[in-house]
Amino acid sequence: MARAWIAVASAEHVRIGRQAGFMQVCHGKASPLRRITPGDRVIYYSPTVVFGGKDRLQAFTAIGAARDSAPYQVKMESGFRPWRRDVDWQAAEETPIRPLLDRLSFRRVGPNWGYQLRFGLFGISNEDADMIAEAMSCSSANAMLRAVAA
Repeated sequence: MARAWIAVASAEHVRIGRQAGFMQVCHGKASPLRRITPGDRVIYYSPTVVFGGKDRLQAFTAIGAARDSAPYQVKMESGFRPWRRDVDWQAAEETPIRPLLDRLSFRRVGPNWGYQLRFGLFGISNEDADMIAEAMSCSSANAMLRAVAA
């Protein structure tokens, strides 16, 4: 049975991965990516727009499913060799987390709603994943409705 995961990265980094069809977590570590299996859903949460920035975003920024491939390592110009996993990203709108907080079960673990986000990758219930997916799709529909009404 497919599982669901929250991955954490800046929106800027998520957008790079979406465009190229991959995900990368925990500063390029392999072990978290090995927990994900083909078909698992991955939802990115971005606390900020830019890595290390103070610009709060606090939104879900991507959703997709892991492909039938194992994590692989890439060599970057700087000599950095991060591990990645291929993902089929879906069309979705960036969606703020705050309107969903009261309904998400994962936020009830730990002293505050952001506690688990510090780990960079953690499993969530399929119910939470469905709720987030619906919100990300509804954002797109709501944006279209607002545009038509304007």
